[in-house]
Amino acid sequence: MTRVCLIGAGDADLRYELLSRETARAALATYDLTEPYDNTIALETVSLGAAVALLNDLQWYLVRFTDAALVKEPSISETEWLSRDLAAQVRDRELPPEETDRRLQIFGVDDGRLVEPMYATRVAGSVPSYDLRAVDETVIVRITDDEFGG
Repeated sequence: MTRVCLIGAGDADLRYELLSRETARAALATYDLTEPYDNTIALETVSLGAAVALLNDLQWYLVRFTDAALVKEPSISETEWLSRDLAAQVRDRELPPEETDRRLQIFGVDDGRLVEPMYATRVAGSVPSYDLRAVDETVIVRITDDEFGG
């Protein structure tokens, strides 16, 4: 199963904003929604293509109420997420899955909340340590070259 995680914008209650709107509520109705971190919504889809299609369906809401949309495809990585743009590139066969692991966005997790991301490049196959503050754990997101640069 492919997982999707939506990270709410700091000033929006993501669950409320999505479920209070008929179109978004209808798009999410068939999914079991969880909240792995504060102000996030996660769900499982049947495939990478279904995950990207759902995110496309929710585009209007994502622009307004989220900071990021992440996709975790187990055939690519059991532990690392893909940014929405990177997931779309893999789905569209613009980028092979084995070439997705160079550029990273690393979120710290502090008291159940995702905190400011650190941008890094994987060096010799290893992920640099998150060093922006002391955190309980980290969430690693593979990103596109464009997302890394700006």
